[in-house]
Amino acid sequence: MKIDVLTLFPAMFAGPLDESIIKRARKAGLLELAIHDLRDWTHDRHRKVDDRPFGGGPGMLLKPEPLFEAVENLQREETRVVLFSPDGKKFNQGVAQELSGQKHLLLITGHYEGVDERVREALVDEELSIGDYVLTNGALPAMVVIDAVTRLLPGVLGDDESSQDESFSHGLLEYPHYTRPAEFRGMKVPEILLSGNHAEIEKWRREQAKQRTEKRRPDLL
Repeated sequence: MKIDVLTLFPAMFAGPLDESIIKRARKAGLLELAIHDLRDWTHDRHRKVDDRPFGGGPGMLLKPEPLFEAVENLQREETRVVLFSPDGKKFNQGVAQELSGQKHLLLITGHYEGVDERVREALVDEELSIGDYVLTNGALPAMVVIDAVTRLLPGVLGDDESSQDESFSHGLLEYPHYTRPAEFRGMKVPEILLSGNHAEIEKWRREQAKQRTEKRRPDLL
């Protein structure tokens, strides 16, 4: 998969995307990731990317010219253009799985009061939000999406079943996990997990996942 990111703050991506699973995916050639400074598509000496909104009001908007030029320069026939926006569809594991099947993602990270509406109308295939709260810009949401999508790519986790049996993968929270020792400070591992009866263990895990979801995230049911 190839992911291009358009941002005003490329330095924010250094570190989080150079460690752990994403680092290994990039090194193995499973993910091609490029971070682009939107100002590289400006043509004035001040590298201006924003301006005041018509009709007045607070804040500034990202101008259409650099965004159109950048997207048209980077996109290919199979590109999916995603804009991060507070009024976008809420990002979840299902959306991550869908995006992981794309060949090329082009992520636009908003800033200020957002983008000129013509960008949404003519360039964007999908708008996403990672939650009902306000962030300074779209860099952090982009990192979240890149991380969630990358770990779903075949071969990234080593064992592809790892991503198929975890929280949200089946619409439920994940069941409790235990490791050695079997007893710690008087707290014991459930006997069923020590039984070796894999059918009963699987049944117990499904029930525990349902109970945990009902208690902590009933909205998922």
